[in-house]
Amino acid sequence: MVCQACGTPVGKGVHFCPKGGAQVTLAPPPMYAAYPPPPMPMYLPRVQRNLQTLGILWCVLGVYRLVRGLIGMIFFRAFTTHNFGNDAWMFGGRFHGALPPMWMAGLWPLIAVATIFTAALALVAGYGLLNRAPWGRTVAIIAAIFALIKFPIGTAVGIYTLWVLAPGASGLEYDAIADRS
Repeated sequence: MVCQACGTPVGKGVHFCPKGGAQVTLAPPPMYAAYPPPPMPMYLPRVQRNLQTLGILWCVLGVYRLVRGLIGMIFFRAFTTHNFGNDAWMFGGRFHGALPPMWMAGLWPLIAVATIFTAALALVAGYGLLNRAPWGRTVAIIAAIFALIKFPIGTAVGIYTLWVLAPGASGLEYDAIADRS
């Protein structure tokens, strides 16, 4: 406490200022104490702050994977079968490089299935998060685990998703958001 008249520090339990002799009283409560607290917290929880961004990122990643996979499949098939539909592939001439093994030509259907699966998983995760579906968090965590091996974009989105959605408190918060929707 301090003396209101001269500003001298005064110990607890002292009723008069030792320097000026003025009576020391407790400070009145601040004026703003009568106002009610703000209706909404000043800071939004982690899931609520990042859910829209995550949904958009997963949709963009799904489209990116689909386009990149389709282009990759076209070129992989062309290189393993040595043409783009005819025997005169390299600008009218024959392909004179080392031939890849024939078993590689059978890989492109597997690559097509993997591409469609990962793109669909990313799009479903984005859709679930954007619509606050109860299953959206689970699908997004599974998609994030698969995305971690796709460096650098998939890894970044996967880490961001796990940071937002994986903690237990985030699960409770997401469930509350999904119940409100």
